[in-house]
This record gives sequence, structure tokens and C-alpha cells, in this order.
Amino acid sequence: MNNKFALPKIAFYNSLSKQIEALAPLEANKVRIYCCGPTVYNYQHIGNLRTYIFEDVLVRVLRYAGYEVLHVMNITDVGHLVSDADEGEDKMLLAAKRERKTSHEIAEYYTAVFLNDCRLLNISRPSVICKATEHIAEMIELIRRLEANGMAYQAGGNVYFDVSKFSTYGKLAGLDLAKLQAGARIEVDPNKRSPLDFALWFTKSKFENQELLWDSPWGLGYPGWHIECSAMSMKYCGETFDIHCGGIDHIPVHHTNEIAQSEGATQKPLANIWMHGGFLLMGQEKMSKSKGSFLTLGELVEQGFCPMSFRLLALGGIYRNELSFSLESLKNASYALEKLKSTVLALREEVAETGQPIEPASESNEFAQLKTLFCEAVYCDLGLPKAMSVLHQVVNSKTLSAAEKLSLIENFDLVLGLDVKSWRAQPIEIPHEIAELVNQRDEARKNRLWDLADELRRKIELLGFAVEDAQEKTKIVKKKK
Repeated sequence: MNNKFALPKIAFYNSLSKQIEALAPLEANKVRIYCCGPTVYNYQHIGNLRTYIFEDVLVRVLRYAGYEVLHVMNITDVGHLVSDADEGEDKMLLAAKRERKTSHEIAEYYTAVFLNDCRLLNISRPSVICKATEHIAEMIELIRRLEANGMAYQAGGNVYFDVSKFSTYGKLAGLDLAKLQAGARIEVDPNKRSPLDFALWFTKSKFENQELLWDSPWGLGYPGWHIECSAMSMKYCGETFDIHCGGIDHIPVHHTNEIAQSEGATQKPLANIWMHGGFLLMGQEKMSKSKGSFLTLGELVEQGFCPMSFRLLALGGIYRNELSFSLESLKNASYALEKLKSTVLALREEVAETGQPIEPASESNEFAQLKTLFCEAVYCDLGLPKAMSVLHQVVNSKTLSAAEKLSLIENFDLVLGLDVKSWRAQPIEIPHEIAELVNQRDEARKNRLWDLADELRRKIELLGFAVEDAQEKTKIVKKKK
């Protein structure tokens, strides 16, 4: 681990500037990150989970480099409408109707499932997990600031953000405000001055039996979706922070509106670097809950896949690019994971037998070079494909010792998050008949009856077990397939 007073240079692709920029934390040696979390009205599909894996790797890379990281993630449990704009039903209310439960029950259940998916994928728990329903006061205060700045207006009982008052609206997505206004269709909400304006607070519910309502200066109601992230990110990370993350689908609406209302209130940049995860594709289509074309982690587990196989698959792509998914590609990742596990377990045995220390007393040139190559890869915009290539170089090296290989693999895993240190060989159940043959063979070897020992080995192998000689003992390695 690097000394915190001489931290390495790290650079990331900034979706706002459209170029790779050096990280320059606002606070020395500390990075504050806000990640848009799930809307907990349904299961998160593996496309969503790919984004959370990328964000986990980002946090791991920063900590690997020696930075202190504040990682904040929200849980949206109110206000997110089906269209991602101001149309359609509230996703929480829709789920409550679908499953005949309360919105609170829906939120609690799908939050628990999501956090368990993260656990199965070895995604580190954020420093702060904040629920929208627990931060209504902060949202109200932010809306009041926007009103005071002339950025918000009341109409028809609701409160809206006036996009015309924010001259750089759409800068993240590269949208032209004048063209947007000229080409905007007629909005179904007649209260808006412009179709581009968006709701900050609803008091005239569009839905019957809206469960979640709060008192506000504008009347009983509930927040719009976008205001949630602005209020919570600024509460925990400050009015300007280092990195804001999310899926690429958040750019044109949610993050565009988040920037407008946050910077409209504070007159400061919300985040210095914006990072977005690319889509996971099934065929030519991105995974989508609305279209019903998605897979969950639970479904993959039911099909016999280890969750970490999906993590390994995700590590093989550039986080901001599209990644194609198929069961065949997952099978290949599963095979690669098992092969890596076998390698690690074999290295451990070799290290234990030779008595080598896992941490080498001095680094060979090859050891140091491979570690440098890995760092260079992940410090340049999370270059995971290059990092995985370095891992393969370690595994296939003909000159590194077993201890050096194991040390590098475990070190790299601080970033990759495959949980290498937890890997253990599965105990082999040895039938009584085989155990007897093993004892007979050990006795034959002890008495230097080599022909008999070879015959007993063949018998054991014919009964389906692989044999390995270890000093004066016969070792059952595994059952043959």
C-alpha cells in the first residue's frame, strides 16, 4: 500500500468534459464519491449490478492507492416515476399495487434483496446508505433555496424548476437548450411554463391513494425524483464533491436535472468528475425492467452459476463501454474463475510445503514490474482489461516463485474483489473402501513394495479418485469426473 503522503497520480474519464482528467481531490488524500443507488420497486437486474461492480472497483482502486474514501449511495424509495421524467406512475406505488403490499414493505424487501446481491458479488458496503424517505427535510430546504434564487416556481399546487433560468442546462449530455425548447412537444402537465421544466415537489398527486405524503411549505405532498440525489449528495459529500457516479442512462434526464437544481441553488459545481457505467446488452438490446428483458443474480444462481463468475465477467470489460452478455460468456467466466481458484489453491499448497513466506523479503525485478503494470492499468481510468492481462501474466510466469505469484494475486485482488483469500479447497468425501486401499498403499510404500503400491494406486484410480504422492503418504486429490 502506498504512503498516504505520496499518493500516486490517478485519472478518470469525465463524462462532463468528455476527456480523461487527473484526480485532484478537494480535500487532501480524501475522495468523496456519490453513487446513484437503486429504486427499490423491483429486483435489480445484472445490468444494474454491473454498474455497482464498476463503482466498487472505483472505490477499491482509490483505497488501494492510499486514499481515504467517503462512498455515499442513496436508496430511492419514493418519487421515481416510470418515465424518469414527470409522467407515468410512481414506481413504488406501481409495485405496491402489483404485489398488494404497502410501499414501505416493497421498499424494505427489495432493499434487502439488493444488499444481499451486493454481498454475493463482494461489493463493498458504502460508507453511507441514505434513503430518500429519511431526507425529506433536506429536500424541502433545497427547494426553498431554489425559490429564493428565482430558479423555481409554484403552479397548480406543485413546485417546478425553471429550466430557462439555468443557462448551461444539458451540459452533461451535450444538449442544446435552445433546440430543446424549440422542438419540445406539448407536455401533459399544463402547470409547467415549459415542457422542459421538471417537478421538485408534488402537492396535487397524479395518483389515487398515494401512501407517502409529507407536510411542506407548499402543502401535503412528496418530492420529485431528481431533488432526492441533490439533497442527499450535498448533505453527506458537501455542495461540491469529487466524483459522481451512475449508469449511463442517467445522463440525459436524471443527472442533467440534478446538476441544474444543485448548481442553481449553490452557484457551485456539484461534482468535479462524472463517471458512468455502460449498458449490459443481451443480444442487441440493453437490459430493461420496463421491457421485461432482464436477468437477476438470483436467476443466475438458480441456473448453477456462482455470483462471482458474473463479477469476473464484468471485470473483463471497460466499465464505460457496452458489454455483451450471454450464458455462453458467463460459462466461460465461470470456467476461468474455477481455473484461477485451482491455481491459487495449488500455489498455497506449494508455499506451505516449501515453507516460503507469502510476502517475499525482497522483490524480484519481474515481481516489481508486474505490480507496476497492474497499478498503471487501474490508475488510468480503471483499465480492468489490462489489469486482468497482468494477472494472467502472473499466473503463467515461468520464473516467479509460488510465493511471489500468490502475493501478487492477493494484492491485485484488493482491487478486483474476487475474495481470493476466502477460497478453500472443497473437502473430499473418501469412502471406507478407498480409505482402506490408501492405508494399504501407504504401508506398501513404507516397506518399499513399489509394485504393490502401483497396483493399489491403479485400483484407487479405477474407483474414480485421483492420487498424488506426498512424502510417505498417499493423498487423494479429487474425485475424477
